Amino acid sequence: MTNPISPVKRPLLCPFNVITGIIILIGLPLTFMRFTGGLGAVANINDTNPWGIWIGFDLLTGVALAAGGYVTGAAVEIFGMKKYHAALRPALLTGFLGYSMVVFALLFDVGRPWRLPYMFIFPGTTSVMFEVGACVMVYLTVLFLEFCPVALEWLGLSKLRKPLIRIAIPLTILGVMLSTLHQSSLGAMFLIAPSKLHPLWYSSYIPVFFFVSSIAAGLSMVIFESSLSHRNFGDMMDETHQASRDTVTLGFGKAASIVLAGYFGIKVVGVAYGNHWNLLLTHYGLWFQLEMLGFVLLPCFLYAIGVRDKNVKLIRITALITVLGIALNRLNITLIAFNWHLPADERYFPHWMEIGITVFVVTVGLVIFRFIVTHMPIFFEHPDYKGSH
Repeated sequence: MTNPISPVKRPLLCPFNVITGIIILIGLPLTFMRFTGGLGAVANINDTNPWGIWIGFDLLTGVALAAGGYVTGAAVEIFGMKKYHAALRPALLTGFLGYSMVVFALLFDVGRPWRLPYMFIFPGTTSVMFEVGACVMVYLTVLFLEFCPVALEWLGLSKLRKPLIRIAIPLTILGVMLSTLHQSSLGAMFLIAPSKLHPLWYSSYIPVFFFVSSIAAGLSMVIFESSLSHRNFGDMMDETHQASRDTVTLGFGKAASIVLAGYFGIKVVGVAYGNHWNLLLTHYGLWFQLEMLGFVLLPCFLYAIGVRDKNVKLIRITALITVLGIALNRLNITLIAFNWHLPADERYFPHWMEIGITVFVVTVGLVIFRFIVTHMPIFFEHPDYKGSH
């Protein structure tokens, strides 16, 4: 079978290529410095502050924002909400690349990255980090298998595609189970640091906080990614994807509003359980209120108003606010409110090269995303497989 799809040609000297080219040219020597000179050559992390922006943003934020894959998969494959089917492949692609970039970023953060497989050779099965590592590895494999039909359609390998289509629902169920485990376990890692994490962010419920907020992150990221994709790749989308744009935005916006309301409620329960009301008027307390009121409660109401008025523009803006709020929460827990009792001169602040490597990792993901959506049937149905899912 020949491949009937021709890649969409884009101008070589466009702003995207120029900017990403510059970032990659800067990121490659930084990568060389990291792997030849060690962590100390590019990072400000130390024994007191062992987790920097690579963990706070690249790992914790990246995993949360990649949750759109399991959220959309559950909605379409498990709960039968076929009206959102057009959002499934973009969400799976975003999830697969998100987790892939998380693993890529871990290679920079781990002092000896070649020892990553050691956790399976010498497993510490009582460790939360072992559970996170095992679940992420298996879930990345699940995402790969869920995404494989797209690549096989592009390659014209229909015989290999058919068995993967048949097991789509079991793969989705397994993916949701694994996501429930590792999204919550990423929060559980901080249960061992009650003296280091500020009381307003530390709670015995933190695994629940991480899981519930990941659902809001996934829903919002699908809306945000859909908005950007329609703006930049709208000429590639078939009628089904064009028509489903507002349906996905309104449906996911409604769900995100409900999830954010629940998340705000359990965060209030967390403060009440720890009896930390007196801390809300401190400097950290005001920052906590900014996170909760400005990036949780406000988006909750804006989503609700947008859905009520069918204002898709407002919903898309709210999705961006929510995505920024998730990033702020993860950075608060790992950096800003972590080691909060230390003097200012002993606190961690990322080296510019750490930030440069983070931007490099994100840029590599964007370049791969752009290549895939301009070559493979992500925003349109392959003509040989229409109606076959």
